[in-house]
Amino acid sequence: MATIFNAESVSYKLRQSPIPEFSWHTSENLAEQVNAKHMQFQIRSLDPGKYSYPYHFHRNAEEMFVILEGSSLLRTPEGVKEIAKGDVVFFEMGQTGAHQLFNHTDQPCVYLDLASLPELDVAEYPDSGKIKILPSQDDVFQGGDRVDYYDGEASVAEKWEALKLSRGHDGEKKNEQQ
Repeated sequence: MATIFNAESVSYKLRQSPIPEFSWHTSENLAEQVNAKHMQFQIRSLDPGKYSYPYHFHRNAEEMFVILEGSSLLRTPEGVKEIAKGDVVFFEMGQTGAHQLFNHTDQPCVYLDLASLPELDVAEYPDSGKIKILPSQDDVFQGGDRVDYYDGEASVAEKWEALKLSRGHDGEKKNEQQ
């Protein structure tokens, strides 16, 4: 049976972290509504001036964003690039699939977040040296110790400012001889 979801008709919950820069609105896991076996997906809305999850990658899951409305800056190991309505972005497993969004505009960025659903995944956070064992919400470790999910993430704005100084908004390195 086909099930149709519409970004305008799903209900959203605000997800606010202890660090104000990390905040977004998300639907429930829509895959649960259709009893999906191998994937999960939510529709998310990232408000202006906010960051998505901390910069991370997955060891055992693939992820894809479909931008439905607005635009955002996407941080990857290659740099920072603007993505906009109609873009489909695939993140492979491992370090090369690291990603984070920042909404640099004055309008919400609405996107579909699809991911494969392994029984066990490990997410790694290069900025803070943490790992998270998924699907648990509480198994976050740093240097062998269990830590809070947002430990080491408070300076997100400064990290992005440093990226802006060393790169243009399109992700290209600035010529240092200018």
